Amino acid sequence: MWLDLLPIALLGGLLGLDVVSFPQAMISRPLVAATLAGTLIGHSLSGLLVGAALELVALDTLPFGASRYPEWGSAAVVGGAIFATHPSHPAGAMEMSIVASLATAWIGGWTMVKLRERNAYWAARRRDALDAGARGAVIELQLLCMSADLLRGGLLAALSYAVFAPLTSLILGAWSSDARISRAVLVTVAASVPASPAWKVFHGVSGARWFFLGGLAIGLALMATR
Repeated sequence: MWLDLLPIALLGGLLGLDVVSFPQAMISRPLVAATLAGTLIGHSLSGLLVGAALELVALDTLPFGASRYPEWGSAAVVGGAIFATHPSHPAGAMEMSIVASLATAWIGGWTMVKLRERNAYWAARRRDALDAGARGAVIELQLLCMSADLLRGGLLAALSYAVFAPLTSLILGAWSSDARISRAVLVTVAASVPASPAWKVFHGVSGARWFFLGGLAIGLALMATR
């Protein structure tokens, strides 16, 4: 059981680290993170599908400053992995994957706040060396804080998957609604979330609405030709 969790923990830790610590290469975005998790399980398309739905919810999240925000990297790993373990996409699988991701993202935001408090404590203990510009103290503090963030993301992903994976299997056995209808409702709700940030972009960036309409037209054309 724990050996099965190890790859998910490693991926969750790496992508949780990317959110704000290092390297901030956008690989922690839900679309990428969930796809990587699905690939890890063996069904990358499943990860991509749930990642696209999560990305709609996460579009308005800007991870900077001292504010609290959801931690989508580790959370998307959990959702992508859970959905990929049900490649036939039964009714309720995507819904439970999204619920698991949202719960993990919310808890992840809280853990990041606690980690910042711990980082401040570690920095305070090295204040004299940092004030003196000691190179070794700076490197030590950076490595310590990043290692703690890696551990935080890994534990968060592993524990969340350990809880929600069996819970999902249990709920799927009792889910009675049609899979297509439940997925359509979920996607509709998720698509409504980025309406506010899209509205702000349309009014703040010249030509943004035309790029959006062009992309929408291309996407609908591709769907029609399949």
